[in-house]
Amino acid sequence: MTTNFITDAEKPELVITREFRAPRELVFQLWTEPEHLKQWWGPTGFDLGVSQLDLRPGGIFHYSMKSPDGFEMWAKFVYREIEAPERIVYVNSFSDPEGNTIRAPFEGHETWPLETLYTLTLSESDGITTVTLRGEPIHATEEERRTYAAGFDSMKQGFGGTFDQLADYLARVL
Repeated sequence: MTTNFITDAEKPELVITREFRAPRELVFQLWTEPEHLKQWWGPTGFDLGVSQLDLRPGGIFHYSMKSPDGFEMWAKFVYREIEAPERIVYVNSFSDPEGNTIRAPFEGHETWPLETLYTLTLSESDGITTVTLRGEPIHATEEERRTYAAGFDSMKQGFGGTFDQLADYLARVL
């Protein structure tokens, strides 16, 4: 399993492609059901809490992520499109526990974009599912776009760890 990253500072878009030796329907299920998401989504070592998951256009996945030292942050997806089992489009943002959109809760990230549009696509060939995740800031200022582009290395590391956790979880459920 390899993970490929494409980044473009001119149009700040992160593209991650990863292959999983698993059926597409199962991989889609792991992206859309709370009991599965709790097992792999988020930064390595963090516990995921699901406050709400309403899988429909306009629905919300609202969740918390808690580090081993007790640091807790909240985030949400607002779903735009769901085409099972091949595509999910959602807007991701940090939030407070009530689900209100907030700035990134990290020092030095005051100009992180409030919203990022992600498009997840899944395709399958010969029992291997290719997952492609594309993300770009929306409704962002130029400064927020520059901040997003400057965060590519950190996002590569974070999403790489998250996708590793998905691979490990898939190995357990197959």
